[in-house]
Amino acid sequence: SQLSQALNGLSDRAKEAKEFLVQLRNMVQQIQENSVEFEACLVAQCDALIDALNRRKAQLLSRVNKEHEHKLKVVRDQISHCTVKLRQTTGLMEYCLEVIKENDPSGFLQISDALIRRVHLTEDQWGKGTLTPRMTTDFDLNLDNAPLLQSIHQLDFVQMKVSSPVPAPPILQLEECCTHNNSATLSWKQPPLSTVQVEGYILELDDGNGGQFREVYVGKETMCTVDGLHFNSTYSARVKAFNKSGVSPYSKTLVLQTSEDTQSEEQTLPFPVPLERSQLRRMSPFSSTLNLQPSFSGRSYFELRSSAHQLSLHSSLQSLNSAVAWFSFDPSSAHADIIFSNDNLTVTCNSYDDRVVLGKTGFSKGLHYWELSIDRYDNHPDPAFGVARIDVLKDAMLGKDDKAWAMYVDNNRSWFMHNNSHTNRTEGGITKGATVGVLLDLTRRTLTFSINEDQQGPVAFENLEGLFFPAVSLNRNVQVRARLVSLEQGVTFPAVGSGDLAVT
Repeated sequence: SQLSQALNGLSDRAKEAKEFLVQLRNMVQQIQENSVEFEACLVAQCDALIDALNRRKAQLLSRVNKEHEHKLKVVRDQISHCTVKLRQTTGLMEYCLEVIKENDPSGFLQISDALIRRVHLTEDQWGKGTLTPRMTTDFDLNLDNAPLLQSIHQLDFVQMKVSSPVPAPPILQLEECCTHNNSATLSWKQPPLSTVQVEGYILELDDGNGGQFREVYVGKETMCTVDGLHFNSTYSARVKAFNKSGVSPYSKTLVLQTSEDTQSEEQTLPFPVPLERSQLRRMSPFSSTLNLQPSFSGRSYFELRSSAHQLSLHSSLQSLNSAVAWFSFDPSSAHADIIFSNDNLTVTCNSYDDRVVLGKTGFSKGLHYWELSIDRYDNHPDPAFGVARIDVLKDAMLGKDDKAWAMYVDNNRSWFMHNNSHTNRTEGGITKGATVGVLLDLTRRTLTFSINEDQQGPVAFENLEGLFFPAVSLNRNVQVRARLVSLEQGVTFPAVGSGDLAVT
């Protein structure tokens, strides 16, 4: 009996040993597979570095070739110029030698004074600097590759060691989550009893059409406002935390409903709304920008949707009276030289250089129109009006980079400008009291301008797509005021495009 019991224990150990051997053999296979995968990843990373170095090499060689061509052009131009002057000088010398051989003294005296003056003038033309090379043969370029070589020598593997568990799922603070117009503010926190260190959070939203989630914010903040959503749309949001050990599971999914019109007051949604019960409207994918401040308290622009029958902007405004709202500028994204007044409806600048200010709300679809009054216009400056991305240059005229589409105008004429390309010069400018209108039609993806209710030039820009913010650039000689669109007067534009919407 004792021997049988001992054998039973030994049999269990033998069984465990067999299972352990199977595990070790599986590890051998797994190590081989992981080694192949890791080597492939390493080769891909090194190849990517080599490709980047080759691309940089090509760029640097291009710069050397440009310097080479420039030096050759300067030297060849100087050779040509000097050859012409030498030919003229030699011809004059030969002529003078023939004159000196003249046997008739009176004939010589008749032309000697003029020849002497011409010789002195020609000599003066070979003055200081004429016989000095305009270009050196050296290439004033030095490739500083020491930091890169040092980085290559220091290139090594980083051993990741798990020192702490992954964070717990964040908790959305429903009482602080709200929507306003086409913006949504979300707030979250870690569970009260959680002691795991968190390095940051990842906030994700879907596209408002039940599509895939995508990241809209990554950082340490626990509150985020997402601007540029569609009006009257339903979005789903979720958040997760991360640290060096990994990423937490997602929080519960919240459903956000943006305002049906731009006059809606800020509202707190009845969270949580079961995801499977929410009715998602059919919308195109959205574009968004991030603002880590509480949601703003101003009103937004209006949005008109095209219908199957023809309509006009003026009649649409009359039928959508509640949708007309104040145009408001955004101090948080403006250049520091911009001066705000009149509840952020009026802007000027304390610099003589052009500075950019954006509107508070961005648009990615629909039909939008706003007007700006010129309250001050001194010394004929060139203010610019139009639309821009959130990351547009703030210290240059609107349209200087590829992030803005604008019309800049003086007291006599105007031009359209995008990516520093000036087109369509049109007669007619602005003075104090003038009104500039901007019509952004994202249904047809066009941008059109008016001055004093008359269209200025042709359709300015086409094929616009993405998120656009109303924008203005100005200096201290200009003061601009955003004003209500009047429902009693029509702003006339010809029909835009060949579709079913005539805009007047």
